Amino acid sequence: LLCAFVKNSGISVLNDQLEFLRDHGIPLRVITSTYCGATEAAAVKALVERYGAKVRVSYEHKSTRLHAKAWLFRRNSGFDTAFIGSSNLSRSALIDGWEWNVRGSSPATPEIIDKFIKTFESYWHDNHFVEFQPGRDFARLDKSLVEARGGGRENERLELSGLRVEPYPYQQEMLEALDAERNVKDRHRNLLVAATGTGKTVVAALDYRNFSEGLGRRPRLLFVAHQERILKQAQRTYREVLSDPGFGELLVGGQRPHEWDFVFASVQSLKQSVLDRLPAKHFDFVVIDEFHHAEAATYRRLLDHLEPVELLGLTATPERSDGENVQKFFDYRVAHELRLWDALHLQLLTPMHYYGIADGTDLSGLTWNRTQKAYDTAELSDLYVHAGEKRTKFIINEIQKRVLDISQLKALGFCVSIAHAEYMAAQFNTFGLPARAVHGGTSLPQRQQAIADLRSGVIKAIFSVDLFNEGVDIPELNTLLLLRPSQSPVLFVQQLGRGLRLSHGKDACVVLDFIGQQNNQFDFTERYQALTKKRGTHLIQEIEAGFRSMPAGSNISLDRVTQEQVLKNIRNAASSSLKKIKALAADINTTDLSEFLAESGIPISDLYKTRSSNQYSWTRLVRETENIDAPEAFVPVPEQDRTTEEFLLKRLRTMLHINDRARAENYLRVLDPVGPDPVSFDEELRSYARMLVLSFWANQPQNLLPAGFADAVNLLRRFPAVREELRQIMEYGITASRVIPQASGVSILQSHADYSLAELIGALEDKPLKDMISLPREGVRYIEKLRTDLFLVTFKKRAGTSAATDYRDYPISPELLHWESQNRTTLASPSGQRYIHHKERGNSIVMATRFHSDNEVGTAAAYAFLGKIDYVSHRGEKPIQFEWALHRPMPKKVFVDGRTVA
Repeated sequence: LLCAFVKNSGISVLNDQLEFLRDHGIPLRVITSTYCGATEAAAVKALVERYGAKVRVSYEHKSTRLHAKAWLFRRNSGFDTAFIGSSNLSRSALIDGWEWNVRGSSPATPEIIDKFIKTFESYWHDNHFVEFQPGRDFARLDKSLVEARGGGRENERLELSGLRVEPYPYQQEMLEALDAERNVKDRHRNLLVAATGTGKTVVAALDYRNFSEGLGRRPRLLFVAHQERILKQAQRTYREVLSDPGFGELLVGGQRPHEWDFVFASVQSLKQSVLDRLPAKHFDFVVIDEFHHAEAATYRRLLDHLEPVELLGLTATPERSDGENVQKFFDYRVAHELRLWDALHLQLLTPMHYYGIADGTDLSGLTWNRTQKAYDTAELSDLYVHAGEKRTKFIINEIQKRVLDISQLKALGFCVSIAHAEYMAAQFNTFGLPARAVHGGTSLPQRQQAIADLRSGVIKAIFSVDLFNEGVDIPELNTLLLLRPSQSPVLFVQQLGRGLRLSHGKDACVVLDFIGQQNNQFDFTERYQALTKKRGTHLIQEIEAGFRSMPAGSNISLDRVTQEQVLKNIRNAASSSLKKIKALAADINTTDLSEFLAESGIPISDLYKTRSSNQYSWTRLVRETENIDAPEAFVPVPEQDRTTEEFLLKRLRTMLHINDRARAENYLRVLDPVGPDPVSFDEELRSYARMLVLSFWANQPQNLLPAGFADAVNLLRRFPAVREELRQIMEYGITASRVIPQASGVSILQSHADYSLAELIGALEDKPLKDMISLPREGVRYIEKLRTDLFLVTFKKRAGTSAATDYRDYPISPELLHWESQNRTTLASPSGQRYIHHKERGNSIVMATRFHSDNEVGTAAAYAFLGKIDYVSHRGEKPIQFEWALHRPMPKKVFVDGRTVA
């Protein structure tokens, strides 16, 4: 039972049935939450103590809004049934109320039953649904329900829950990335990029806890932020995570530390006189919040003085609106990114309803500053101020269309200038919508009063100039008015972030973006990339399709005029992408791929993606850029070898996934022209050679195929550009990777590393090249010599795949995975018996997974190798549904991408 509200009245109605389940040993599992405080703690206790049920509870009533009502009855026959609708476990829902429920069954609606099972199992194994044990948890549940109903004191002092704070899966992914940077790559200055509202501070506290546990002590900590409110929240978070209510001292607003071991300090308090008294290495661990301010003099002074063992930067926007990029403090590396799109998908932010609206304003004649990529501010302000009541009426009319209850309006409008903000506030007041202008000339008490009045409903809107782009938290905001054009994706995302904070009673944030007729040089591309996480032709297709792939609850809508303008603009930008890459190469003037990608800001996929013509490689780009002095490795080969070299260079685009150091080093050993004769390779190097050769020639035309592996290696060694470009690709991939590969005990494969199908087969099988060139098409491969089954899993099948062949595979938890055999597999079949009894027979089963079949460059996507798995249970046949336990928990990114629920 997945049920929002559990009440004693409902248990009374079902007493006989619940006793029947208990007396006949039939398991009952219930998932519920404290949402709205409607559940009764005594009822949950009775389910466990009186009826023997297992119950899991989510205590996060503010963020986890479980409102589901769904009942599933599983039968040994396989003919499961479900009731999904509006009935909670209460008398009114079961007897008295007008409730609507739909009955589904395995024979009639298999997809629905299957989705129910997937979702329930994912919740059941999620560590944020906590097993309820009455003796231990009753008081906690009762208190949480009171708080969810609005009881309790809001500002009561911290009382630790007594439970260890555990990360969400997406936060665990961040922690794994930080661990990989430090312990695999020996990097101790790391930047964490995460959208506003995703818990960066919680991750920082968990990271510090993990680091302390690894050391066996707590290293000296300095946490720096620019506001006292942020510091106090951070201190509270660290205390909760560390289960230490006395942890940390404040250095802000006249408060000074006594011990100076664990300090939460404002950057303004860390004056030069304070720093002069602190040795450079006093703090072992330094965390700087909102790191995109690092260029400011106060932050630079701090960074120049301190020499911590670990530096962690936190920011939502590493790119600053002035064009600077704080990644330069971290060698242009980001340990992990979780941007706006990801946060919306994970439901960490309020759903966004974005409307792009043509407001009839003609901006095409205004002066355009090419350097700043912006309109002349004075001209733009004058245009809007003199637009008169007509534009104001249009704006208010659009608000009334989208915000049905104006009495609940809490809007923030972003303006061009002080004059524009004051004009808009006056106009709204004239039309009966109380509003105020807040800007740099507004005193602090006046700003605070305006925010308080907006929250309480005294005013309906605040109009601002650059003051609320960041740093001000008003979760109650439910409407954003973008009243000025901005090409900066940083500013655009910062403004959206003001309205997307979760808040009780807030279902969505309405964003009204008033888009005039823009100057031809205005570029919409980056703002819609920030919204959709798509680029090039994929972005064009997304806009044409009406933004169908937006996260659940969110939507983007452009009116006809705006859509036409945006599409025309983005098509022009996309068509010149290769021209742009060439221009950037000439401007940056480097032969180092990683340096080029860091300086240009383009993803590696843009260079290597499939094009109808002019297929590019890094070698070709270097050779064709006139002002680059190409090194010897990139010197063109003789005419007779150019066709072969071109083929090999094009195949490098299938190797962008390589992300472990051992493989990179051994591939370079294989390609070393003065290395050992391929015929004399030892077994390990021979395996790497098979993997590399198959990466070039698998599934390619037979006329291009060398006679054998040794011939293929000798051929590859003749082309220095191939070796050098592959070296640079692998170096970039290893640097960008966030996983920690480990020996898997299966050939030379490492768990959590990414491999192409060609590499997996090359590592596991040893046959003549001509017998290995055609890669398997099925999802299971039995390697008899190793007594090992290889399971190849694609979580999301190709569009259009029939339900009959779409095997239902998904992670249940990081340690447990559901997998279905091929449809023809029976329990009595040799393969079915081999899977079930693999341990008794001395066999192994290994699994490799991917999310999609294809990648961004248009080639087959690589698999994340999960390593060995063990049989847990099975159910049914044709196909058989299995649960497998992983020897090593899967990377959190694989879990988050592959599981069935966000």
